[in-house]
Amino acid sequence: MSKTSVVSTPARTALVTHAAASFPGSVDDDGGLSPLDMMVLERGKVAKFFATIRALLFYLTTFATAMPMLVVMLAIYPFVMLFDKYRRGGEHVINTLWSKLTTLLYFPVKIHGLENLPDKSEPVVYVSNHESFLDIYTLFHVNRDFKFISKTSNFFIPIIGWSMFLTGHVMINRVDRKSQIACLKECGNLLLNGASVLFFPEGTRSKDGKMHGFKKGAFSVAAKAKVPVVPITLKGAGSLMPNKKEYLLYPGKVEVVIHPRVAPSDADTMMREAFEKVASSLDADKVAADARAEMK
Repeated sequence: MSKTSVVSTPARTALVTHAAASFPGSVDDDGGLSPLDMMVLERGKVAKFFATIRALLFYLTTFATAMPMLVVMLAIYPFVMLFDKYRRGGEHVINTLWSKLTTLLYFPVKIHGLENLPDKSEPVVYVSNHESFLDIYTLFHVNRDFKFISKTSNFFIPIIGWSMFLTGHVMINRVDRKSQIACLKECGNLLLNGASVLFFPEGTRSKDGKMHGFKKGAFSVAAKAKVPVVPITLKGAGSLMPNKKEYLLYPGKVEVVIHPRVAPSDADTMMREAFEKVASSLDADKVAADARAEMK
């Protein structure tokens, strides 16, 4: 009888960790697998295979729906610039339709707190936690026009990036201090001209699936423009498509919780109040232990 070698669970974990170390961002500083890699590993190879197929179909759907809509956006662009230069509501309506058509076949979006949304004509600063590439798709479901901030290179992506330009979303070079200052000034100008702005105040997508401390930029803009902040909690998107795993799309649903507004005051007060509202709809283990300390 031939002997079958059995690898113990600790040994398997060590082997997986060693292999994962070859890929940037997959291993924590202490040498262990990152929480997002552990989540993918625990779901198994079969689930990962089907998630890869779903992601491919999702991106094909994204581009297939975006192409005809880009034509419409180009056609109405001169009129939008003439009559609605800052809000560009017509372009945003097409963005919203594109997002809803794209996500329709892949995941449902359930929205709570619609009564907390401002009037469509009122400029506000929206802030949200950020854990997935799917967050922007999800936020278009709230049916309010806004301008979000994205790195400059994204505006050069064929079709998608061009539509971002037509809608008037804001470019930023995150490693250039001058670009960051110019971005905040542009956001302030949009608010003063009646357009709302969306910020992800953590500064980037979560690397561990948890919400981290907010940065002050969004709240400084709101305080200076004397407009309210509307906090929004996103739940589930990071489980469907984890950060840095954009080649995967697992089944599931996404929830959006719209909280009561934070009244204009000083930036620090608005930041802390908004953080607590967003955190209130997350499980305790979905908020980083040092998140509040990060804001001191």
